[in-house]
Amino acid sequence: MRVLLVEDSVVLADALRGHLGRQGHACDVAADGQQALSYLGGYAYDAMVLDLMLPRLDGFAVLAELRRRGSALPVLVLSARDQVDDRVRALDAGADDYLVKPFALDELLARLRALARRPAQAIPPLLRLGAVEVDPRVRRARYLGAELDLSPKEYALLELLLRERGQVLSRTQLFERLYDSASDASDKVVEVIVSTLRGKLARAGAGNPIETRRGFGYCIP
Repeated sequence: MRVLLVEDSVVLADALRGHLGRQGHACDVAADGQQALSYLGGYAYDAMVLDLMLPRLDGFAVLAELRRRGSALPVLVLSARDQVDDRVRALDAGADDYLVKPFALDELLARLRALARRPAQAIPPLLRLGAVEVDPRVRRARYLGAELDLSPKEYALLELLLRERGQVLSRTQLFERLYDSASDASDKVVEVIVSTLRGKLARAGAGNPIETRRGFGYCIP
């Protein structure tokens, strides 16, 4: 999952970005509302975590502009404003969920996973490919009931290809979904992740479901 975090506290933003990264998610950080809109115009995200009290353009204005553009991007508001009126205003403005600071990191991740599973995205809670099962709720993959020992990036790649099953995704597209814009990695790292994931699936007995479309990218047909 690629997440846009809009938060002007450097300490909190760094902590959240690190935690999301350790769970295999890519996370871009915008420090104000204008920068958030710039990121939204240039990249595709699976969810946004949005503070309300921001410099230059507050969270309410970001929400209003996002929905004006016709975007259905799931938005989790993260704010110290705990009054009912604030929550109602944010939800009425287009937020999908609201979490009050201080909060537990695990709860934030659970709420993001819940937003990503919403029916609007037409994604079933459990993704299947033959005897391979991927459960986004707990970020686990199994083959014939036995858990596959995947790294966070290997898991993220497998889930992404299953979510977009039948669609050919280029190396650049995969890289942009797996890594944030501040990453020092090259998009060639995708080839390494594909290779190690294929190896683990093959050793487990699941074969090689990932096809290479030379010159175009990768897909699970």
